[in-house]
Amino acid sequence: MFTLKQLKSRCRRSLTGLVRTRRFWRNESGASAVEFGMVLLPFLAVLMAIIESAITLFAGQVLQTATTSSARLILTGQVQNAGWTAAQFQSSVCANLTVMFNCTNNLHIDVRAFSSFSSVSLPSVTNANGTLTNNYVFQPGNPGDVVVVRLIYQWPIYASSLGIGLVTSAGNTNTLTATAAFRNEPYAAN
Repeated sequence: MFTLKQLKSRCRRSLTGLVRTRRFWRNESGASAVEFGMVLLPFLAVLMAIIESAITLFAGQVLQTATTSSARLILTGQVQNAGWTAAQFQSSVCANLTVMFNCTNNLHIDVRAFSSFSSVSLPSVTNANGTLTNNYVFQPGNPGDVVVVRLIYQWPIYASSLGIGLVTSAGNTNTLTATAAFRNEPYAAN
């Protein structure tokens, strides 16, 4: 059995512990650190999604600019008069895409000539699985022909696990397609 003195001592220690517990729960000195720790991962995920989206949109715009610049070579008849092959045209395109793009592996070129704008019919660049179809041709056409130039690029998506909807193709990539449609000028054919 406990003596009265021992019992009082134990009660004081219990009350002191209870007071300390109450002080601990009321103490807010570390609340900001805990709240920041809880918000940090979602914040970083949203930040990465924003950056990835911006870079992908910027890459699409750079690809469209390169398409427009390269299509001018066909429009004016420079490609046809020089007798360029698809590989020579691609190296000309790659000269405009030096910073962000890996032209040797991921860039595909599709150039098709038609008799009129109403007869333009283009196949899809990807199949149902999201992989490239690789049925591209190089037909720069003759003077007065309608020509459609498409540059297709498999842009890698690094934040694919965030589920932000940028992945449109197999292999965690986004298929960027830039298109230019025009009627060839009546250049003097060689």
